[in-house]
Amino acid sequence: MIFPPQYKDEIRLGLQEALVNAARHGNQLNPEKLVSVRYTFSPDQCWWVITDQGDGFSPPSNVSETADELLPAADCECGRGLFLIYAIFDEVYWNPKGTELSLCKYLT
Repeated sequence: MIFPPQYKDEIRLGLQEALVNAARHGNQLNPEKLVSVRYTFSPDQCWWVITDQGDGFSPPSNVSETADELLPAADCECGRGLFLIYAIFDEVYWNPKGTELSLCKYLT
């Protein structure tokens, strides 16, 4: 599938953040653990499901449409990844354990 040019850079950034979070925070950079990615494309939307083998975490439960409350403090070294993920994708869902992230981008 070829993405419309206006979405290509932001989708790449969002997926990069999700994958880095899965490897770094989920799997704790353990080379024995895997990160899997499944995807589905249709003419009007794309879905990705990213799963890590970590212990999980408590994902944000009530995110506003602007995701402003996820923006970390300026002096914080971590936390921008979740902000970017919620800002870039149109639908963001976590499994109850926090080890699987489903992302959707509408293309229309």
